[in-house]
Amino acid sequence: MKTRRHTIDPGDDGSGRRSGRVAALATGRVVDYAVASISFEFGVIMAEPALAAPAASEKPRLLLIDGSGYIFRAFFALPPLTDKIGTPVGAVFGFCNMLFKLAQDRPGEQMIVVFDKGSHSFRNEMYADYKANRDEPPEDLRPQFPLVRDAAHAFGVPVVELEGYEADDIIATYAKQAAITGRAVTIVSSDKDLMQLIGDGIEMFDPMKNKEIGLDEVMAKFGVLPNKVRDVLALAGDTSDNVPGVPGIGVKTAAQLLEQFGDLEGLLEGAETIKQPKRRQNLIENAEIARLSYQLVGLHEETPLPKRLDEIETVDVDYAKLLEFARAYNFNTLSKRLEAILDAPASTADSPESREKGEAYVTISELSVLDEWLGRAKAEGILAIDTETTSLDVMAAELVGVCLAVEEGEGAYVPIGHKDDFGQLVAGQLDRDAVIERLRPILTDPSILKIGHHLKYDRGILARAGLDLTPYDDTLVLSYVVDSTQHGHGMDELAELHFGYSTIHFEDLCGKGKKQITFDRVPIDKASEYAAEDADITLRLHGVLKRQLIEARRTSVYETLERPLVAILDKMERTGIKVDRSVLQRLSSDFTKRMKELEGTAHQQAGHEFNLGSPKQLGEVLFEELGIQGGKKTKSGGHQTGAEVLEALAAQGHELPATVLAWRQLQKLTGTYTDALINQIAEEDGRVHTSYAMTVTSTGRLSSNDPNLQNIPIRTEEGRKIRKAFVAEDGHVLMSADYSQIELRVLAHIADIQALKQAFAEGADIHATTASQMFDVPLDKMDGELRRRAKTINFGIIYGIGPYGLSQRLGIPFEDAKNYIAAYFEQYPGIKDYMDKAKAEAKKQGFVSTLYGRICPTPEIKSSNPARRGYAERAAINAPIQGTAADIMKRAMIQVDRALSRSDLGAKMLLQVHDELVFEVPEAEAEATAELVRKTMENAAFLDVPLTVDVGTGANWDDAH
Repeated sequence: MKTRRHTIDPGDDGSGRRSGRVAALATGRVVDYAVASISFEFGVIMAEPALAAPAASEKPRLLLIDGSGYIFRAFFALPPLTDKIGTPVGAVFGFCNMLFKLAQDRPGEQMIVVFDKGSHSFRNEMYADYKANRDEPPEDLRPQFPLVRDAAHAFGVPVVELEGYEADDIIATYAKQAAITGRAVTIVSSDKDLMQLIGDGIEMFDPMKNKEIGLDEVMAKFGVLPNKVRDVLALAGDTSDNVPGVPGIGVKTAAQLLEQFGDLEGLLEGAETIKQPKRRQNLIENAEIARLSYQLVGLHEETPLPKRLDEIETVDVDYAKLLEFARAYNFNTLSKRLEAILDAPASTADSPESREKGEAYVTISELSVLDEWLGRAKAEGILAIDTETTSLDVMAAELVGVCLAVEEGEGAYVPIGHKDDFGQLVAGQLDRDAVIERLRPILTDPSILKIGHHLKYDRGILARAGLDLTPYDDTLVLSYVVDSTQHGHGMDELAELHFGYSTIHFEDLCGKGKKQITFDRVPIDKASEYAAEDADITLRLHGVLKRQLIEARRTSVYETLERPLVAILDKMERTGIKVDRSVLQRLSSDFTKRMKELEGTAHQQAGHEFNLGSPKQLGEVLFEELGIQGGKKTKSGGHQTGAEVLEALAAQGHELPATVLAWRQLQKLTGTYTDALINQIAEEDGRVHTSYAMTVTSTGRLSSNDPNLQNIPIRTEEGRKIRKAFVAEDGHVLMSADYSQIELRVLAHIADIQALKQAFAEGADIHATTASQMFDVPLDKMDGELRRRAKTINFGIIYGIGPYGLSQRLGIPFEDAKNYIAAYFEQYPGIKDYMDKAKAEAKKQGFVSTLYGRICPTPEIKSSNPARRGYAERAAINAPIQGTAADIMKRAMIQVDRALSRSDLGAKMLLQVHDELVFEVPEAEAEATAELVRKTMENAAFLDVPLTVDVGTGANWDDAH
């Protein structure tokens, strides 16, 4: 069931986002750097069947494109891009791709692009504060406004704008005039104000989501049909445009009132009959404001149009002119599309020549042909390799075939394990053992660079076949180091991103769901094209990404941290860790029994039986029957009963929330660990084999899955009991090596906090020291509560905690938490300076960096949404600290692995859990191994403060920790 690598790593959403095969793959190792960070969702062009042009007798459809709305959406959705002279062009690129796709999909239709002209309209004369809450456009967006207009002209699409009116008014006027004449109209926008126009031949289309907006969508959003959207907006107001509306009335309430009273005027006239006193009062007192709002949100359908409707001609794109524009701004993917349409030679002005596609994809069924391909690999010094298998589980997968590529534009598939419906090998395949023996010297030849995509998986598969693979490059990891989490890194997505090329779907060969077959049942001829394409795309991506790595100056991160880790993680995953099944079974039984007891206790506290697993029933018991204060409602009207809510209530002394929290903890441990882990123990070795994802987090941290061994709670007695189930083989012990307070040490170094650096240098209790300095209490008189508060603040500051969050964690009033944070910053002013600097850096360049040069993107740092912007600011503060700690751990893993391989010790590295490494060590070598591991980890990085590692051993993981 081997699929594209994108299904293995959780860093990719697996959607594929393809809609057909492109006629020709963009060749060579040259890519558009501007395209390199663009998600397909926002306009990478696909070759789809063009819609038929309308018959001559039909009036062409009119497309009204909301240019102003699109450019803002594109700017905030897409990564920042610049042309060759540094001008920001990311939004222009997205706009061009959107127009191109519309022109290709809708031939014979008429288009108008409409823009706002300035920020002042007649509505500001009616209401001075209209849109007064809006910030100035971002600096990187301003120069793109004229470029977008130039782009529309390059397409031959008329641009319309009018002083004193908004784009929405122009669109409304054109739409109504066209509809009167019987013409169909599509408004290309997602603007909610324009939803008033839907109906009578007028529809809307959101180009970013590739989704039509019709009556059903309007009803879902507003609860009314389009002819009442204006009334809803007048009542609810519009925060984005600073339209006041009526206090206390939202969209849902507005829709209900309009259903009862018909329209706004009917509601205002009948307001005195409304039963709810506050609502009645608000409507009566704000009637004129509602009427003003009604005028503000209405669309002016008689705007004096600068270009009459009958002057608009059907779009006939001048592809030569458009190609000139695309080349001028380095839009290479668009340029290649236009060159293909014009049959024009590729431009060589800004990039080296790209090679044409060579041999067709082939199936290798003779050893002499395989020898020829491997000989070419030796001569060229490079070989792209991929495996096709029956499963994504390395430990269970069977090798079905091997894919090879030496030159771009070619690929070969070597089938060795395809079977018929009776499980017998089909004819036309090479002998498995013969292929493996041919590959063995090539895969370890130091003069041949092996290239794979998600090579950790392929290394594991090849290792189980008795093959090693070195040296290597991994294009999945290369892409991650270059662009971090700005997009997914699956092969399919990268092919779209860099080449505008749609690869073959795994589902096209194997099907979906219950009817899906494994890859060994795919006919060889069909499997060959898919598999050979794997190797070809991998080789092409390597040429692109290796160059980008160098130009982005991120080679060190890749070469010293990520690439060496591929082989180490592969070895750890295949080694696994032994689990005592009987311990898990006893724990599962015990947890189930205790959950039953907690259910009984909860029923007594509630006064009757109810379902503890039902948020609805729990909310009703807590806030309606027991009358507990402080509850919040969900959007659907139910009560919030999440962990944060229950923890706050438990801290106030309420018994039932505390009981439910304890029950939920046991339920999670049972479902996620005690029961689940039993099913994940491999029968052949009695061990569980987690998988580490390298390309998921923005900070560089590894994540563990299938099973996730990084989230076992260690601060609870139950969590520690689960760790007891992880045991050592006979004659061995488990060893835990854990960095002590590494993130605080990194903070002290990065923020240059002298007091913290001195405390770490002296080996002092850092939390007690912080408490002593903050609360002016001598160390010898320090109590546990003050130290606990200081510890919470120390770690909370790293994550950008605010007064509210701290008050919740400590169970103290908001003002006290606010004073604590103020006192902390006063004691350590360097931390506040660091935080301000980190946020400023993120706003300037869109990312922050670790000490080792890893970029950590902060895409929402300029968001107009305060919640998103606040999250990005906290990430900007935390990412350099957590990311540097993650980098240090990776350095430690690489150096420890190297030190162990050079020693005579038999220890094996089994797990990495954030700041902790777990080893299986021969009992007689425990002391020597502990000394080597401690020394190596403590010297993995050199900061202004010492790194300290706590090492412990035991028969199980809990005892070792």
